[in-house]
Amino acid sequence: MPRRPICMIVHAYYEEDPRVRREAEALVAAGWEVDVFGLRRPGETASAVVEGVNLRRLPVRRHQGAGLSVYLVEYGAFLMRALWAATQAHRRRRYGLVEVHSLPDYLVFSALPMKLAGVPVLLDLHEAMPEFFRSRFPRAANPISYRLLLLQEKLSIALANEVLTVNEPLAERLVRLGAGPERLTVILNSPDLRLFDPTAHPHRNFMADGKLRIVYAGALTPTYELDVVLRAVASLARTRPDLHVEATFYGRGDAQAPLEALAKELGVADRVSFPGRIPIEEVPKAVAAADIGVAPTRLDPFTQMSLSTKVLEYAAMAKPVVASRLPTVERYFDADTLAVYEPGDHESLAATILSLVDRPTERRARVRRTRQRVEELSWARQAETYLGVVGRMVAGPGSRRSVRNGRP
Repeated sequence: MPRRPICMIVHAYYEEDPRVRREAEALVAAGWEVDVFGLRRPGETASAVVEGVNLRRLPVRRHQGAGLSVYLVEYGAFLMRALWAATQAHRRRRYGLVEVHSLPDYLVFSALPMKLAGVPVLLDLHEAMPEFFRSRFPRAANPISYRLLLLQEKLSIALANEVLTVNEPLAERLVRLGAGPERLTVILNSPDLRLFDPTAHPHRNFMADGKLRIVYAGALTPTYELDVVLRAVASLARTRPDLHVEATFYGRGDAQAPLEALAKELGVADRVSFPGRIPIEEVPKAVAAADIGVAPTRLDPFTQMSLSTKVLEYAAMAKPVVASRLPTVERYFDADTLAVYEPGDHESLAATILSLVDRPTERRARVRRTRQRVEELSWARQAETYLGVVGRMVAGPGSRRSVRNGRP
């Protein structure tokens, strides 16, 4: 009997969301048909096929860095369009499962008609939305809005048959909120080592051209303390004039203009560059051309439960990694792997970078151990767990078994 197709709904541009792409492509590789309903940029076609995944682009755009009211209108417009488009498609396709990715959590209600028709619903919680809201919109955050966000999170989880999330601390938080652990599975945001393969790109010896090249590849938003990186570069330029440091920030976001202004103010504009966002397929090449990858995350109630995918991607490319000292980072990586600095402290970051420059034996050992750890956490392992969840849900309640997470 042929497998029924899988429906995915995500408020994102599909090509830009590595987690959604990895999951969808894993399903296709395992023999499933997958339809993804996502955002559409101006000029894009309404449908496309990417690596065997059927895209259904809905006419809603992302307004990154906009105010809260704009986000709410955008979320609402996408929810209604996704509900209509996916429900209509189900009449033709007869989906065997619908998976909804947050944010927002309540996007899961776009699957309500299919749920009522007997289709199982899988909710993939990429973030803790109440904490994200407090971090992203501090002026609008208050006890009432926080309780409302908790309520929508609980209702969203209640609608889903099963829930995925991205790490153990987030899973533990959901259990404390009342989510049954038997319905919850951790699928780490691990890189696909077939893409992040250091042997597929020219090898750069550390500081091969006499310059220390620092790379960051991710969103340029206040969540990531790139201002601290700029101040660390300025500190190194001042205290170690013999060490020529350059930093490249790949990405886009509302923090770019303030960062460029800060670089000029600090006198390091000639040492930093902002080439813009690059496709995920080009990230390994950009990392391979650098000496150190930085994952600078600001510490707050939201990020203390996060593990930056940048940490894993840099490590997969066999590069030294400098990351903020966050609880989740230290949970997955011990002191002998990543080099960490105190969040918000540019002098701590500068000192950590110098430790990698001045201690080559320790640096090489860190690279080797961190790469080994990433292999343990790799997407190949996570995909096996993910496919098990999907297969079990499509097969029905009688096939349920306990799969807690994708960690070794």
